[in-house]
Amino acid sequence: MLFSRSAQSFSFLNWIRGVGRVLTGNVGVASLAGFLLLGGQLLNAPRGQAEAQELSPAQTVSVPVEDSQIAAALERLDGMSLGSLKRSGVPGLAVAVTWKGKTVFAKGYGVRASGKPDRVNADTVFQIASVSKSLAATVVAGHVDARKIRWDDLVVSYLPDFRLQNEAVTDMVTLGDLFAHRSGLPDHAGDDLEDLGFNRAEVLARLHLLPLGGFRTDYAYTNFGLTAAAEAVAVASGTDWATLSENILYTPLAMDRTSSRFSDFMARDNKALPHVRDNGQFESLYQRQPDAQSPAGGVSSSVTDLAKWIALVLGEGSCNGKSVIDAQMLLEATTAEVISGPSRSLDARPSLYGYGFNVGVEPSGRVTLSHSGAFALGAATSFLMVPSLDLGIIVLTNGEPFGVPESLARSFIDVVEYGEPRRDWLAGYQRLLKPLMQPVGMMAGKPVPVAALPAAPLTDYAGTYSNSYFGPAAVLSDGNEVTLEIGPAGLKYDLKHWDGDTFFFEPRLENAPAGSRSLVRFERGPTVGFGSLWIEYLDEYGLGTFERN
Repeated sequence: MLFSRSAQSFSFLNWIRGVGRVLTGNVGVASLAGFLLLGGQLLNAPRGQAEAQELSPAQTVSVPVEDSQIAAALERLDGMSLGSLKRSGVPGLAVAVTWKGKTVFAKGYGVRASGKPDRVNADTVFQIASVSKSLAATVVAGHVDARKIRWDDLVVSYLPDFRLQNEAVTDMVTLGDLFAHRSGLPDHAGDDLEDLGFNRAEVLARLHLLPLGGFRTDYAYTNFGLTAAAEAVAVASGTDWATLSENILYTPLAMDRTSSRFSDFMARDNKALPHVRDNGQFESLYQRQPDAQSPAGGVSSSVTDLAKWIALVLGEGSCNGKSVIDAQMLLEATTAEVISGPSRSLDARPSLYGYGFNVGVEPSGRVTLSHSGAFALGAATSFLMVPSLDLGIIVLTNGEPFGVPESLARSFIDVVEYGEPRRDWLAGYQRLLKPLMQPVGMMAGKPVPVAALPAAPLTDYAGTYSNSYFGPAAVLSDGNEVTLEIGPAGLKYDLKHWDGDTFFFEPRLENAPAGSRSLVRFERGPTVGFGSLWIEYLDEYGLGTFERN
C-alpha cells in the first residue's frame, strides 16, 4: 500500500505524494545530484562551483531523441487520447503539448457533463486542483523578482500573526519551507477545517494547534502550509492572491481562461463539471469549492492557457522573446529541495520536490518537472515537462482520480523516447492509486451490530459541545432522532445508533470518499449526563474530542 495511514483516517491522501511514490520504482523520478542533505538542512554548493561541475545534457542523457521522434509521437497522440478516454470511461479530457516554445497540439475529447451533449474542446475550463501549486510557485517567482522578496524570507515578516505550535519554528519558517512541504506541519494540515466550511483566514489561524513533525527533516504535503506562504506574498504585494496571480502571470501570458477564483470558474459557459463514479457510472454529483486553498488547489484553466505557462517554464521565464519571470528565481523553484518519498528498491531513485514542483530524472537521464492534481469529488490533472527536449504535456480530466492524466502523459513521453509505451501505465496507476477512493473509518463497510446495547434517551445527548480547533458542535434531538450540526457550513448529519452511547454517520466530502463512516461516541461526565463527544472523522491529529458546554 502506498500510504501509511490508519483505517481511522479520513484525510484524502495527498495526490502528488502518491504519484511521486508510484513513479519512484523502476521508472525513476529524481536524483540527489546538486545538493547534500546534512543535519536536516539542504546545503547547496555555490552556484559557480555547481555550474562548473555540471555535465551538459548530451553527456548525461543515454537515450537520444531526434525531432522526427517527437513529430511521430505527436501524430499518435490523438489516437492515444481517444484510447485513454474510451478505456477509462471518464466523461471528458483535454490535452495540449508545448514544443520549442509553441503549442503544437491542443484538443478536447468527450463531454463536459455526463448525459449532456456539450463537447470538451481545447478551451474548455477545468478545475486543475494541485497543479495550482506549480502555477503558484511561478507567481511567487515573478513576485520575488519584482519586489525583491526571496524564497528564504521569513513568513512572519509578512504575516506577523502566523503561528505554528513551536514558537522557534514559527520564527524560522520561510516561504520556501512551506512551498517545499518541510515546515513540520502534518500531512494535509487544515484540510479537515476546509471540509467544515472554514475560510482561509480561519484555517491559517488554527494551524498552531496542530502537532509538528521534524522541521526541515520531514516532508508532509500541506495545502494550507503552501497557502500560508502564498498569502504572505500577497500581503507583501498589497493585494489579494487571485489579483496578484493575474498581474504576475495570467495577464502577461494572455491566459484569459485562467483564474484563482471559484466564482470565475462557475461563471464560465465552457467548463467541465466534476464527476465521481456512482454504481460504476460517472455522474456529476458534487461541486468542489476550493477558494480557501486557492494557491494550492483553486485554479481553473484550459489546456490552451496552460500550454502557454509550460512554454514559459521551459523558456526559463521568457515568452515570445520577452522576460516575464526572472530565470534564476524560477530555477530555484524548480530545483529539488527535499526528499518527498524514499526509494522502494535498490535500483530506484527517491522522489524529490522543489518549491511547488516535482523534480525527477527519467531512466534515460533526462530531468523532468511534474505535478498532479486531484479532487476526490471529481477532477484529475497532470503535467510533465522534459526541459532538455523543450517539451511538455498537460492533461486535464473531469473524472475522479485513478491515474488517467498521468498515464497518458507518461505514455506520450515513452513514445517520444522509445517509440512505444514501456508499460501499461493506466493499469499500474489504477492498481496503485485505488486506495485513494476507498471508504475509510474503522467501521466502514461493517454491518451495524444486531445485539447492540441500548442508547440512553436521545434527548440526553442534546447540547452544545466545544473544541478549540473545530469550533462548536451542536447535537439536536426531538426524542426520536438525533442530529449532529457542525462547522461554518452548517453541515448536518443524522446520527444512527451503533452500540450503547456510540452512533455513526456517513460523510461524503472531499476528504471522505463514498462509503466512509465516522463513529460518534458520547462520554459520561464526572457527575450526571454526558460531558463530551468524540468524532472519529475529526480525530486524525487527536483533536476529535468536544467538551460539553
